[in-house]
Amino acid sequence: MATKVPSLFKIGQAIKGRFGTYIITKEYQAGVWAAKNSLKETVVVKSVADHPRVENERDNLRRFQEQTPCIRPILDEVVNTSIPTTIILKHLDTTLLDASIKRNLNRKELKYVSRRVLEAIQVLHADGYVHTADIKPDNVFINYGQGDLRFANVQLGDLGGSYPMDSKWAKEGTPVGAPMWSSPEIIMERPWNTATDIWSFGAMLISLIYGGNFCLFRPRTVSYDHEEYGLEVLKRQFQYFGPFEKEYLEIASPEVVQAIFWLMQEVPAATMTQFHRTTEREVCQSDKDFIGKIMKLDWRQRPTAKELLEDEWWMEPEESRP
Repeated sequence: MATKVPSLFKIGQAIKGRFGTYIITKEYQAGVWAAKNSLKETVVVKSVADHPRVENERDNLRRFQEQTPCIRPILDEVVNTSIPTTIILKHLDTTLLDASIKRNLNRKELKYVSRRVLEAIQVLHADGYVHTADIKPDNVFINYGQGDLRFANVQLGDLGGSYPMDSKWAKEGTPVGAPMWSSPEIIMERPWNTATDIWSFGAMLISLIYGGNFCLFRPRTVSYDHEEYGLEVLKRQFQYFGPFEKEYLEIASPEVVQAIFWLMQEVPAATMTQFHRTTEREVCQSDKDFIGKIMKLDWRQRPTAKELLEDEWWMEPEESRP
């Protein structure tokens, strides 16, 4: 039986930052707490012992948060050197996942959220950084608006796993992120770059179109902790967006070529359910066209965040889809 790791902070405990003192009020999950500042405003506290993720998130936020309002900012850092790196983050009302479960996004909301996530991605990519496949609804944070505006703020969070695309992790194809939202190259443990975030964005967009806790690539046959979970995700990616084009085979390693042949055996052409054939009752044609540009198994064919922000999809009249 696994031993439960003691919580770093206790409810009611005061922690001192560079700019203020914060009182812990709630533990959200391991390594994440709610706290109150001196103005009784809620903030988020993050700290993980014996892991560089929080320190990396701190450094990344310092690097990028002044460049865009679409990244959840760091507000403060705890000065106590006897505890692991502890950062204070802006608190938002909820995650995009919870908001989409509560009520499906309408057309205006879908594009509002998508644009702001892409704007955050573009800032990272412009400096050669990769969010690393954790672009998913529960890593996008929102504040509710008033009146007809459902969302007042949309910010991409969790930059603890963000690294430069020339880092050893990227070059060595280190697996990162949740497989359901990961690109094929990450699942196959091949070198990855900014194009992997574009795939994850597309997977998130599909999820938001369908609504709720839907993910097109969620395996139906194995649990998350199963050793073949990633392979089952890869099979679903191939089923909806395959096959790999022959140009990809020309640059693929022998291991990847072997994996592709395995996929062709596991998912014969007759059993493929290509996404572009989805009925318009489920996904309208303009969405299918936009998603089709994004979800390329060959990462070289995916558009950049900048190119996506300039796509004609944004100009589509609101009344074109019920």
